[in-house]
Amino acid sequence: MTDRLLGVLTGDVVGSRRITDRQRLDEALDTTLALLERQFGAHVDRYRGDGFQVALRAPGEAMTAAVLARAALLRYSPSRRDVWDARIAVGIGYGHLPEAPHIASADGDAFVRSGQALDRLSESDERLALVLPQPDDDLALLTRFADVILQGWTHNAAEVVYWQLRHPETQQALATRLGRAQSTIHQRLSAARWPLIQDYLAHVGERLNALMETMR
Repeated sequence: MTDRLLGVLTGDVVGSRRITDRQRLDEALDTTLALLERQFGAHVDRYRGDGFQVALRAPGEAMTAAVLARAALLRYSPSRRDVWDARIAVGIGYGHLPEAPHIASADGDAFVRSGQALDRLSESDERLALVLPQPDDDLALLTRFADVILQGWTHNAAEVVYWQLRHPETQQALATRLGRAQSTIHQRLSAARWPLIQDYLAHVGERLNALMETMR
């Protein structure tokens, strides 16, 4: 198969060695990856227990997929104090996807960039990175700001963002879905800085789509 433009997410669970309920973590990871597979038509795979990789044929959706994955893991956290999160590095570029649903044998620049960026994340306090064929300092800085917001999410904040990314709807509709008051949903979306994250994802998606046009 000819190489094509891809968005590749490589990630692992933060502090996974301290998590005692491995079965629950495995179920949360499997459910999260299955969601990305359905919603984005992604190819997904797990490795090293708590590691995972996701390849998307629409690179412009890659950062949205990364934020949804983190929101999902935080939502599945066992308690407010014991929260689960992931480091995720997004690489954009050319790559080869095998015909099989799993991507263990996939290769290409996008996979290399993503994997190397995750290694760098593991040596810092950051949990989100975007790596392009040519460095873009503006997007890198915006991504660092977005990561600071995500790292401050509570279980409740992550839950409302999770549903907004899955089913964009009004606050009243979301309140009905979750059995909460509309004022509660508004408060949680505000705590999650959802308007800023929503604008960030829209901006990054537009920039990535424009970049893809220049690379085709």
